[in-house]
Amino acid sequence: MTWLWAIIVGLVLGLIAKAIIPGKQQIPLWLTVIFGMLGSVLGNWVATGIGVADTKGIDWIRHLLQLAGAVVVVAVGDRLWMSMRGRKKHAA
Repeated sequence: MTWLWAIIVGLVLGLIAKAIIPGKQQIPLWLTVIFGMLGSVLGNWVATGIGVADTKGIDWIRHLLQLAGAVVVVAVGDRLWMSMRGRKKHAA
């Protein structure tokens, strides 16, 4: 069940990150999910580092850090994806 939850969170965070980033991202849905999952892990790591990973009630700061991590990972990942795809087209 933990992996299913991670995939769902990754999908939601990845799609929200794609909606926040201006322009059209070219990454496929499966990569959006992976990048969303990586962004969630990054946000949790930062939240733990600054001491806000576990609070009473809803962990709003941790969730915002997860979203910020997803935005960063999706933005960087999209650029890398496009540069790799561009090289493949030129090599063929």
